[in-house]
Amino acid sequence: MSRFYITTAIDYANGEPHVGHAYERLGADAIARYRRLRSDDVEFLIGMDEHGQKVAQAAEAQGLTPQALTDRIAAQFKDTWDRLDITYDRFIRTTEAGHKAGVRALVERIYARSPDAFYEKEYEGYYCVGCELFKREAEIEDGHCILHPTRTLEWKTERNWFFRLSAYTEFARKLNSRPGFIEPEARRNEILALIDSGLEDISVTRARLAWGIPWPKPLSNGESQVTWVWFDALPNYLTATGFPEVGWEKRWPAQIHVVGKDITRLHCVIWPAMLEAAQLPHPERVWAHGFALFKGEKVSKSSGVAFSLDEAISRHGPDAFRYFLLREIPWDADGTYTWERFDERYTADLADGFGNLASRVLAMLGRYRDGKVPQGPPTELDQAATDSVARYTKEMDALLLHKGVSAAWELVTAGNGYVDRRAPWTQAKAGDNAGLDETLAALARTLERLAVLLSPFIPDASGKLWSALGLGPSIPVASAWDHLKNPVCGGGQTSRIPALFPKPAASP
Repeated sequence: MSRFYITTAIDYANGEPHVGHAYERLGADAIARYRRLRSDDVEFLIGMDEHGQKVAQAAEAQGLTPQALTDRIAAQFKDTWDRLDITYDRFIRTTEAGHKAGVRALVERIYARSPDAFYEKEYEGYYCVGCELFKREAEIEDGHCILHPTRTLEWKTERNWFFRLSAYTEFARKLNSRPGFIEPEARRNEILALIDSGLEDISVTRARLAWGIPWPKPLSNGESQVTWVWFDALPNYLTATGFPEVGWEKRWPAQIHVVGKDITRLHCVIWPAMLEAAQLPHPERVWAHGFALFKGEKVSKSSGVAFSLDEAISRHGPDAFRYFLLREIPWDADGTYTWERFDERYTADLADGFGNLASRVLAMLGRYRDGKVPQGPPTELDQAATDSVARYTKEMDALLLHKGVSAAWELVTAGNGYVDRRAPWTQAKAGDNAGLDETLAALARTLERLAVLLSPFIPDASGKLWSALGLGPSIPVASAWDHLKNPVCGGGQTSRIPALFPKPAASP
């Protein structure tokens, strides 16, 4: 059993969850579920980033304390992820005492192991509250941050502690040149170009801001400041292991950080440099996914593009929403979606495809064999399953989730085609009992395999199908992968269940 520690970027606590948040969590959850099927010891971390100027401003605007605001928003995020059946093992909040202690310990370790890493300096520049970052000239367009065009940049002048990021240029170049550290390939090229343009030292404390983790050391003038929000947020991946308490080394480093392509600089340059300065292992891999775009535009609080996550989940249910986003939006690039496309996918793929196959097979088992799955020899459908599993495994190992679920859907299509070709109703009418047993057995094995393959994407429907096949109340993750090669449903007692994905009522 291999350890597999997977994380997502922690969500910033200044607004409600939106589709962009959901896309990242759903993708990471599918990866975590798949790795569990492959018998890995999975630790899946998500959480909330709760400090910084943006949170303080949002709280003030609502007449709340920052803590009251973050408590409310954290609860909303947790409720949403539970509704979508995100199987996280740990939900971290940067306002937790353990995280604060861990950040302080990390900073103090950097001071001790790399004494020249921090220094004081007067600084001035344009600051984007939306990014919580000072912006370079190339990141500003028409006087606005290119990522938050509706926000006004703030000119700030203050004396801060700085982190000597420039000293880690060669380290960052070597790390990001290593095949497999940052993927997909296009993201690696972007980071290497950034490094080649020259890394600048970064301000890591903020003056005149109370809502943050106190920096361990005052400035030479005696002024105390708080930790820059990203220098506070990035260590969550480490502090969630229990750092610096005994035993944290057993859970670090992370095998993969799943993040959006807009924060690769932070995760592929700044965060590894922090760890290098502290003489700690860096994460093994960073996957930078693209954006889920609604009608070609990014959905976010600052963009003004309105799209309700609650409405999207309620439209056809959590499983359908999970399937649609992960099938429709490439995991390695940007992708766009619409309500119309969601409805089309639901009807064609889930209702008429997978749902119809499950209903047909369970109904025929009930009608012709009193619900008992007959035994039968391998058929062409078993070979199609072998081929689909091979493609599925290859794509899932490569983290190409949209291709992985597509490979599984090839078996759905093959199953429905097999029903039509074999025509079990004709076999039954003709009294061809041996042929009918062969057909129904092959179809039942296909459903068993599909329940396993699709469980990372549509877990609720997969679990219901598993139970309907008489295989138990839930899919046994520890042994489920074995069922792909050796299905065990033969001889079992099945049951009829309501349609997994009922067709929407026709418009009057």
